Amino acid sequence: MGVSGSGKSTVAGLLAARLHTTCTEADALHTATNVRTMRSGTPLTDAERQPWLESVRDRLSSEADAGRSAVVTCSALKRSYRDLLRTARGDVWFVHLDGEPELLSSRMGRRTGHFMPASLLASQLAALEPLDDDERGFVLDVAQPPEELVDEILARTRTPDVRDV
Repeated sequence: MGVSGSGKSTVAGLLAARLHTTCTEADALHTATNVRTMRSGTPLTDAERQPWLESVRDRLSSEADAGRSAVVTCSALKRSYRDLLRTARGDVWFVHLDGEPELLSSRMGRRTGHFMPASLLASQLAALEPLDDDERGFVLDVAQPPEELVDEILARTRTPDVRDV
């Protein structure tokens, strides 16, 4: 989880490869209308986001039902969004990829072909609700190399009741 530019796609792809499992880009599950809205520089409302979050949850459930682990990239900025995702069947962990706004903005400025404009970073940072103590997950600083982040994720998720303090 995390705002745009945090490296979700890169880290998730590496993690999925290490786990020999699938990686789903939640952005690919957005409706065309949602993509147009964001591309225009307008943040989605919770009502617009709800069906997308349900699709992400359903994807997680489908993988769990098939007996497979899955890695999904999803901003999951608010507790209410994560609460919905946690209703998926199977274990759901959240890895919050966090970084300094300047680093995130710089990364967004370098990427091409993504519908999310850098102008929405401020609204994402304002909407971001950190993981609460009762949420299964932890925070990692994206200033680290992606391979190190994956090593840390694997180490922490193989330990029961992990919580970054």
